[in-house]
Amino acid sequence: MKICITSQGNDLNSEIDPRFGRCKYFIFFDTDTMQYEAVENPWRDAQQGAGTQAGQFVASKGVKTLITGKIGPGAERVIKAAGIKVFEAHGKIIDVINKLQEEVR
Repeated sequence: MKICITSQGNDLNSEIDPRFGRCKYFIFFDTDTMQYEAVENPWRDAQQGAGTQAGQFVASKGVKTLITGKIGPGAERVIKAAGIKVFEAHGKIIDVINKLQEEVR
């Protein structure tokens, strides 16, 4: 399963970024292969519509689950319309991934 986690850095030891549309990075993690890709958020400094554009981008990546701090109403509409489940979390990304893996077992 492919998940997206908003991140303050470009690796799994980074902290979850509490902002969806204005996060620094998106970490796309595949729970089947344990591989990830870090993508810098190009809409971070957008004047307006950052959340909606970020939501469209995440949806285009085939993500099934989004883990973030807070998500605004525009982004939430896009994410929910794509059928992506949203979970609020904080802390290190690796800790959240490990917890997910434990729950799946």
